[in-house]
Amino acid sequence: MKKLLHPFLFFVSMLILVSLACSSLTGGSAPIKDTVIEDSPVPVIPTNPPPPTQKPADVPLPTATAVPPTVGPQKFFVEEFGTNSDQSNWVYYSLGSGSDSNLSIEPSDDGLLFDLGDENLYVYYIYDVLKYNDTKLTLVAENQGVNNNNVSLVCRFNADEGQWYEYSFESGGVWYLYAYDGGYNVIDNGGSNDLKQGKAVNEYGMTCKDNVITMYINGKMLKSYTDRNYNFGEGQIGFNISSLNVLPVIVNVQSFDIAEP
Repeated sequence: MKKLLHPFLFFVSMLILVSLACSSLTGGSAPIKDTVIEDSPVPVIPTNPPPPTQKPADVPLPTATAVPPTVGPQKFFVEEFGTNSDQSNWVYYSLGSGSDSNLSIEPSDDGLLFDLGDENLYVYYIYDVLKYNDTKLTLVAENQGVNNNNVSLVCRFNADEGQWYEYSFESGGVWYLYAYDGGYNVIDNGGSNDLKQGKAVNEYGMTCKDNVITMYINGKMLKSYTDRNYNFGEGQIGFNISSLNVLPVIVNVQSFDIAEP
């Protein structure tokens, strides 16, 4: 004889059977999806970090160094004149029988333009602020007028005593060395084919060292002269533009170089 189950146990058994049946119909329990936890990126520390955008507080900022102004007039330099040049350190003197009432000395685009305006006028343009004993002078000038004038270089110029040395070149190719002592005393002279005649640019050179005076034209030495008579002491330096008996006399002085001999 079979033994009947207890009603409660029978109910539990039936519940388990129903649950198993439902599981078989739905294909079983849903699988559990694995959750992957991604690692956070590791920060990269640069081996050479960029410089700071601000200077550290203990590093002083650089300070500008002021350039000291030039004290006093220059002794050796090249005067190139021109429209922006300062001519306050220069003066002019005029000699000869001509009048300087029509004389014009005006800065040009590339120099200092002399238009003498009268015949037999000798114009001396002198650097007025310093005196020299030994010096080397070089003048570059362009003749823009007639081929009948003189261009000169002057050293040891003393207006009060009326004394100086002057190396003068006529536009025709003849040169003179004067010792001016109240009058023009010719102490040497000669001629040269190295001077460019007519409307041309020439370079005139003169060295005064001790009692020896050396003359040049366009880079070529003409002669050295030793003075044993006048022996002028230190004085100012400059140059001269002279008219003779024909006009117009127009000369553009492009540069004047004052150097050590």
